[in-house]
Amino acid sequence: MRVVVVGGHGKVALRLVPLLVARGDDVVPLVRRPEHADELAALGAQPALLDIEESDADDFAAVLTGADAVVFAAGAGADGNAGRKRSVDLEGSLKAQEGARRAGVRRFVQVSAIGVDAPITDDMPAVWAAYVVAKRDADEALRGTDLDWTILRPGGLTDDAGTGRVTLGEHVERGDVPRADVAAVIAAVLHDDATVGRQWELVAGDTPVAEALARARG
Repeated sequence: MRVVVVGGHGKVALRLVPLLVARGDDVVPLVRRPEHADELAALGAQPALLDIEESDADDFAAVLTGADAVVFAAGAGADGNAGRKRSVDLEGSLKAQEGARRAGVRRFVQVSAIGVDAPITDDMPAVWAAYVVAKRDADEALRGTDLDWTILRPGGLTDDAGTGRVTLGEHVERGDVPRADVAAVIAAVLHDDATVGRQWELVAGDTPVAEALARARG
């Protein structure tokens, strides 16, 4: 499978890329900086340069042509800039979705966040509210496409070592999850057609990834 990873130097992507390379996938992480491309190439990936905020849907389509799947794992990060939550987390996803459509790429896996459908409250910090709205709207837009989508909504992301065990479901109790385990779930769903059209929340747990997916699929 040829997989394009949007947000290719993000903390989840850096754990996902080696998993995909190890199983023989061609992996194209999209990055802004040449030094990040060099780092990813050293992992066996085939990085391409693309600035999410400065590019349009045609730019995305150009780098997506020939791909079998897209993973949208981009995020503006904890930079305190509410505007970038929209330009990266929402508009970046919208451009990637349209780029996939134009390039004829059907499979689209999106990394979102747990609980983003909850109402915005007056006491919520402005940057966090912007993040929640961006993720919520990006998910809603993806669900409205005819792409073969899967949406994963992890809890609080940590840099702890992965365990290979998670709790996965339409709604789960809030908690943390290692980025390595999120990457493992992404890798698993990419090759599982039964996950198309499904949206799951994801936290650390006691169930091996393959079994957790089987249970969630019903």
